[in-house]
Amino acid sequence: MVIIGIDPGLNHTGYGLIEIQNNRIKAVDYGCITNSKTDHFTDKIKNIHNEINGLIKKYSPHELVIEEIFFSRNTRSAIDVGKVCGAVALTATLVGLNMFVYTPLQVKQAVVGYGRATKNQVQIMVKVLLNLPSIPHSDHEADALAVAICHIHSKYSY
Repeated sequence: MVIIGIDPGLNHTGYGLIEIQNNRIKAVDYGCITNSKTDHFTDKIKNIHNEINGLIKKYSPHELVIEEIFFSRNTRSAIDVGKVCGAVALTATLVGLNMFVYTPLQVKQAVVGYGRATKNQVQIMVKVLLNLPSIPHSDHEADALAVAICHIHSKYSY
């Protein structure tokens, strides 16, 4: 079973694909979809859709999971990221993928064992749980892998 995790962001959208193999979870692919700050909003959304759609076609995941947005100060950023979440949901829906949403607290609890864990702690545990050679390059990649791990721990016994 392959799961694609998404950490939504207008300029940096992390993705992580993991699979259950021989009762272990394994990273398949991960990275970050990057948009220039100067790109027009519609071009950014289109790029995110096209990249995620390409990943879905390439890896044929069974489910898509996304980290719910949490912003306490910047309302504008929250609105933009909400639009990205909508684009991701539409992309999943158009190809028939079920989508699941987890809060940052749920993700940190599942991956680190502590809901108030730091970004660095999440990155380290993602590396350990997936037996990666090094921590993911960006926290967006780590968060995408972490939300996929959270889903596996929440829904499946492996």
